[in-house]
Amino acid sequence: MLPKIIDHLAPAASVKTSRRAFLVASAAAAGAFVIGFGAAPARAATGAAVSAAPAPFDAYLKIAADGKVTILSSQFDMGQGAYHGLATLVNEELGAAWDQITVEGATGDLSLYGNIVWGGAVQGTGGSSSITTSFDRYRKAGAAARMMLVEAAAKDWGVPTAEISVKDGRLSHGSGKSAGFGDMAAKATLLPVPKDVPLKSRQDWTLIGNGDLRRYDSKAKTDGSHPFTIDVALPGMLTAVMIHPPKFGAVVKSFDATKAKAMKGVVDVVATPRGVAVVGEHMWAALAARDAVAVTWDEAKAETRGSAAILAEYEKRAQDKPQATARSDGDATKALAGAAKTVEATFRFPYLAHAAMEPLNAVARMNANGTLELWAGHQLPGLYQGIAAGIAGIKPEQVVLHIMKTGGGFGRRGTPDGDIVAEAVMVAKAIGYKAPVKVQWTRESDMRGGRYRPAYVHRLKAGIDAAGKLVAWDHHIVGQSIVAGTPFQGLIQNGIDQTSVEGASNLPYAVPNLRVGLTTTEVGVPPLWWRAVGSTHTAYATEVFLDQVAAAAGADPLAFRLAMLAHHPRHAAVLKLAAEKAGWGKPLAKGRFMGLAVHESFHTFVAHVAEVSIEDGAVKVHRAVAAVDCGTVVNPDVVKAQIEGGTGFGLGATLAEELTLAADGTVEQGNYDSYTPLRLSAMPKVEVHIVASDAPPTGVGEPGVPSIGPAVANAVGRATGKWITTLPLTRGMPS
Repeated sequence: MLPKIIDHLAPAASVKTSRRAFLVASAAAAGAFVIGFGAAPARAATGAAVSAAPAPFDAYLKIAADGKVTILSSQFDMGQGAYHGLATLVNEELGAAWDQITVEGATGDLSLYGNIVWGGAVQGTGGSSSITTSFDRYRKAGAAARMMLVEAAAKDWGVPTAEISVKDGRLSHGSGKSAGFGDMAAKATLLPVPKDVPLKSRQDWTLIGNGDLRRYDSKAKTDGSHPFTIDVALPGMLTAVMIHPPKFGAVVKSFDATKAKAMKGVVDVVATPRGVAVVGEHMWAALAARDAVAVTWDEAKAETRGSAAILAEYEKRAQDKPQATARSDGDATKALAGAAKTVEATFRFPYLAHAAMEPLNAVARMNANGTLELWAGHQLPGLYQGIAAGIAGIKPEQVVLHIMKTGGGFGRRGTPDGDIVAEAVMVAKAIGYKAPVKVQWTRESDMRGGRYRPAYVHRLKAGIDAAGKLVAWDHHIVGQSIVAGTPFQGLIQNGIDQTSVEGASNLPYAVPNLRVGLTTTEVGVPPLWWRAVGSTHTAYATEVFLDQVAAAAGADPLAFRLAMLAHHPRHAAVLKLAAEKAGWGKPLAKGRFMGLAVHESFHTFVAHVAEVSIEDGAVKVHRAVAAVDCGTVVNPDVVKAQIEGGTGFGLGATLAEELTLAADGTVEQGNYDSYTPLRLSAMPKVEVHIVASDAPPTGVGEPGVPSIGPAVANAVGRATGKWITTLPLTRGMPS
């Protein structure tokens, strides 16, 4: 997923919502009531200028005459529960019945939908920021709507507003008068928007923090009615499949589509800047013809090294002086030289694919009025709108985005160059916009299409004094920058890509002499953020190495950590809780071993304790106990689900996942038979314990990933006396 765009920004809870004016208007449909708040209305979905009041597109909430409540989400839902979270925030204050509520993606106005965590200048979902950016403004939208509905009813019935109660989408008075939200929607639009919108006190919440609250979209996901981009079917729509270069950086030199065009159902075969598109009347026709196209590639600028060669180069560079310093406390060089004992390790991390269940896809349609409509998982909608407009040669306001829910993302749909969205526009343009076109990647296209978690090498050295205290820590990270050359390259400061060092440069342990350096490499393999971004490798390297240091010091891993966390009580609290619930220090069944780890990512703190055995040389994880502190909890069940899912996601990468390039630079994996996310049989029992907190809310979509891997590796270290420094474990296990 995406990182924190501006790391030094304060959390959303500290942003003063009084800077934002409330907006309310009549919707296009008669009787609908629309409300939102922002600096000023911008433009409607059609691109037409908005004058006195925003269109339904420019708001957070609309109530139709039939009582249906549609929440317009600034955040993209890729299964992490963002829509349910925003619905909970709104409905805590609104008081609708849950069966009245639906949520849709919205875009078009940064004053309404800009991500506050990222400074408000970008609309996007990532960095586990959805609840943080939404917590105040969506509650205020719900509260304002309720106040206006109540006032409308009070005026209609001639009673004081204080005597009207709201429950399950109905307004009631002791006299027996009652009305549904839809009955009062039109009248509410005629009222002035309240200037003061008080919110419920924490002790009065009934939905926020309610552990029994079922997700509003559970039924649709269960019965198959939940719509994804893969389900989009427009009248006359064509389907295109891509032939991408087999090596990254290669481009089309020429192609012969004679045989393919003669095949039944094939409409066209066209070249695009991203490869060759085979366009058919349906998916099968396009797929069948794809292999009949002969393409000659220009590989003059292609990456032709294999992953083994790339990592070997990284290892050599890790022994050199870093290009840039991310953190320097004390004098690590002097402290290492004077240490009673030193420990060294080199960690190797492979490329990782996102491997989401729904392969990439997007639909493009050019309309007669000059508007271009795009259906896709728009993780960065404003950016994609501009990219699409540039390709089509139209104005951004002529691009209408339909934000679809998606079958997994993990960062893959947050591409700075638009990727599949841009590709759909390219293909539609290449066929003259003669029909809507869906570009649908296959699993193999998705796996080999680039945009991976980069490979990294870490070299660490530590010094221990005669009393067994950690006095020096030197950490050198070597790998690609995710943001270099993208709109997010502002994350690179003084030669440091923050996404490469996060989780290492903010190491919480009290080490008097600590240095973290970075060497950024140039490789032709396209990188991208992957669920938990830099912490996917920094947490493993730091926490596994720390266990090695504890062993060298003759210390218990838990006590060793806690002794250095006096100034980081939230780290210490989750670590203690996980250890207590797991039974750390108590006798285990024969052949069982425990390991632990703690890590902070995206301002959320998670600790894992893993219980493992080693069977026939392979690691079997039986149990994982997690503790999480994410501040104020909106949906406890979603928190548990995300930590459980993050545990499985991180465990899969630890145990078996790796994407490799052959010696000539071609990707070797293509599907789940060769790239192996966690199998159901390998999923352990997971227990999640939430730390009660009244701190501002932070995210949980990613923080469950980083600490499970090192916890497992540390259990293996306790079992074998050897700590795994090469991932995945299938490759790094001692023979």
